[in-house]
Amino acid sequence: MLALLFDIFWTFFIIGLFNFGGGGAMISLIQDSIVTTHQWIDAATFTDILAISQTTPGPIGINCATYVGYEVMHAAGYSGAIGVAGSAVATLAVVLPSFIVFFLLMKIFNRFHNDPRFTTMMSALKPATAGLIGAAALILSFNIIPVEGSFLPKVEIISYNFPDWKSGALFAGAFAATYFFKANPIYVILAGGILGLIIY
Repeated sequence: MLALLFDIFWTFFIIGLFNFGGGGAMISLIQDSIVTTHQWIDAATFTDILAISQTTPGPIGINCATYVGYEVMHAAGYSGAIGVAGSAVATLAVVLPSFIVFFLLMKIFNRFHNDPRFTTMMSALKPATAGLIGAAALILSFNIIPVEGSFLPKVEIISYNFPDWKSGALFAGAFAATYFFKANPIYVILAGGILGLIIY
């Protein structure tokens, strides 16, 4: 149990240490570490955790870490207080690097914030953040399977994320409402939840 808790702490500490751009950019890092590398939970469970994390108050990356910590302990056969300990460890680990780096950077920020090199570095992080968020969306939507002897991989839509045309219509409606009509994301989330309850 302690070894698993330490593994959870170290995994989420590394995720928090190398995350740039907020919770959305963190999703692909969590998915790669938890589902692909450690295989603590499967992709379908992670997708459910991600959906819950998006609809609950607070930063999505921290919410996701909290739910994943509990689910990993539960999948290993632990529950109750031990499961909650998994949540607490994952949550602490993912935010701890930010606190450490923040306090270190604040000591030197006033000295370097007008330095062109610093400005250039921060500008370079913006497209990288967009790329991480885009990668998370692609990972949760498609299976990309390498094909031997071919440069082009085989691409399959992940069926459990888009079980039927109605889920695709909900996605398209939410995208159109936020992108084209600038609808408040809170209302879009609430409408999606209500429609999901009615449809499914």
